[in-house]
Amino acid sequence: MSVHSDTAGSLVIHSARIVDGGAIVENGWVRFERGLVAARGTGDEWAPADEIVDAVEIAGADAVLTPGFVDIHGHGGAGAAYDDGIEAIRTGRALHREHGTTRAVISLVTAPLDELAESVSRIADLMTTDADILGSHLEGPFLDPGHHGAHEPSLLRDPVAADVARLLDAGRGTVRQVTIAPELPGGIDAVKQIVAAGAAAAVGHTNADASVAIAAFEAGASILTHAFNAMPGIHHRAPGPVLAAAADHRVVLEGIADNVHLDPYVIKLLFDAAPGRIALITDAMAAAGSADGHYDLGAVHVTVENGIARADDTGSIAGSTLTQDIALVRAVQAGVPLPEAVCALTETPARAVGFADRIGGLRPSMAGDAVLLDAELRVVHVRVGAQPDI
Repeated sequence: MSVHSDTAGSLVIHSARIVDGGAIVENGWVRFERGLVAARGTGDEWAPADEIVDAVEIAGADAVLTPGFVDIHGHGGAGAAYDDGIEAIRTGRALHREHGTTRAVISLVTAPLDELAESVSRIADLMTTDADILGSHLEGPFLDPGHHGAHEPSLLRDPVAADVARLLDAGRGTVRQVTIAPELPGGIDAVKQIVAAGAAAAVGHTNADASVAIAAFEAGASILTHAFNAMPGIHHRAPGPVLAAAADHRVVLEGIADNVHLDPYVIKLLFDAAPGRIALITDAMAAAGSADGHYDLGAVHVTVENGIARADDTGSIAGSTLTQDIALVRAVQAGVPLPEAVCALTETPARAVGFADRIGGLRPSMAGDAVLLDAELRVVHVRVGAQPDI
């Protein structure tokens, strides 16, 4: 396993199966210059470079080269929770980078408004030095108490306009998404307010039926937070928010492909129901890449056993211990074609949070993020390119 940051010089990775943009290109090469994708092609007609990587030599026959993975919903890793500050964020991000996640939105669990405002401001500052961080995600506090999951119920609140504005303003344009239960008083107006500020409004931790979800999507909501989890399921007379989202081509559905949050049949169902609109997220908490034991997720105490995190008080699933390379394997095992699964880790999540054409693809002028995997889809080599235009 190796991770490199490239912001100067030139690099060619060749002799790989390039999986990008919904297609597979055999015996492909990609040229990177100054941290950006400069060119790509097939065969051996690539120009000399400062560094040359033979994909087969380091990853074996049938080596796979993909864009860097993009996680738009994760809470930590390597024993560190993103809510705990800059060094915790860097610790967690280092773990996930090793597993192919070259860019990430930093998700925050429900906390008092003062703490959330401070956290999103701190993440905005961190983005000036840490190119792999795309911004913040407020997963709360505007959630349904009946679907609080691993969020502390006493800290949940209705989305008053002044509170929403305070959090968005604290992020100085770097809040990428806000999860909200649209059925709460003021919920639809809050969706409009979030979208008007340039962030994505995400329907989640909600008791919304299909009609309320549709109203939220019509108001501009464009993401469904971890589909099926913390929301009504599908009933033949009550389709709920999942089918409402799947039917709306403007909406990206997050999925946690760990075989715990979603059964493999349901993972495949999501891809079939909303082709090109699935974002495979980790929703990872501090225990990702770490041992079983006791952890904190915001104000909630969590116990991890056999890699499954549950809140001590309620027994609710409390995030995951997933990394995106494992999500890729689980999706493919569930029957999702490799190009579709890769899109769900790269192009689709990048588009969902406003970074289309800048990250998530191996095309000229895009950030030079790349993941080299072996034939079993194990990460061998990771490259992080230049910072995208924020």
